[in-house]
Amino acid sequence: MHKLNVSLIGVPMDLGQTRRGVDMGPSAIRYAGAVERLEAMGYEVIDEGDIEIGISEREVSADTNLRNLSAVTQASTKLANKVHDVVLQNHFPLVLGGDHSIAIGTLAGLSDHYENLGVIWYDAHADLNTGDTSPSGNIHGMPLAVSIGLGHEKLVNIRDYAPKVKPENIVIIGARSVDPGERELIKEKGIKVYTMHEIDRVGMTKVIQDAIIYLRGKNVDGLHLSLDLDGIDPLYTPGVGTPVPGGITYRESHLAMEMLYESEMITSAEFVEVNPILDEKNKTADVAVALMGSLFGEKLM
Repeated sequence: MHKLNVSLIGVPMDLGQTRRGVDMGPSAIRYAGAVERLEAMGYEVIDEGDIEIGISEREVSADTNLRNLSAVTQASTKLANKVHDVVLQNHFPLVLGGDHSIAIGTLAGLSDHYENLGVIWYDAHADLNTGDTSPSGNIHGMPLAVSIGLGHEKLVNIRDYAPKVKPENIVIIGARSVDPGERELIKEKGIKVYTMHEIDRVGMTKVIQDAIIYLRGKNVDGLHLSLDLDGIDPLYTPGVGTPVPGGITYRESHLAMEMLYESEMITSAEFVEVNPILDEKNKTADVAVALMGSLFGEKLM
């Protein structure tokens, strides 16, 4: 991360859920100065542009309750191929969303470069639903399940292999809205979760320290950060589609990013669910860019 050029990939997709506007997230993050922020820190940033997202009639498949399955599969495949190519160039993939279903493509493009990829899922939600457990059919609540090999075969088998990630190599941070089916799956698969209870009780420093020790103990050879802006309290990030009160604070999030940078473990990242329509003067995109700064080593002194 300290040496790699950064490839910025936009994914203007809102098909993984039903609220419009999150497709403008990559533009909002660029407008908030993502490229300029990283360049000022000495990184060479290559803006790869946006993945082309097909037009969908916002259908629900006849054989499943998944919304926009075909369109999400096509977009995820395009993203997976792009991320794969970026890693081949020895660049750091920095993906901008778009709703969190884009993580299906990101992880599919990353994982065949690693024997033992780890994931930090910074989110209010576990995103471990499948078509059988999802109350909504929205695929943005399913990317982590898909990535461990559970869910519709079209999504699970992107780039022709599965799973992309081992359940024991996942750490979820900030969870506070978890569906019953997800709770069962977390227990069944032994997925490491730090809810807001743990963060409140022991503090963000201890949570990140423990997460790093845990993942090092799993011998991960790459570590992807998937950061959903709704992981942060909506007081700081109002422009998200599924806000949940009582989340991680702005300062706690900076501390987490600073510690992840210092760990020298992060090999890729994505920032998702910025919805400018719901935002206040691009506040959420500004937070995303500020957190990118900390993740890439920005210091006050």
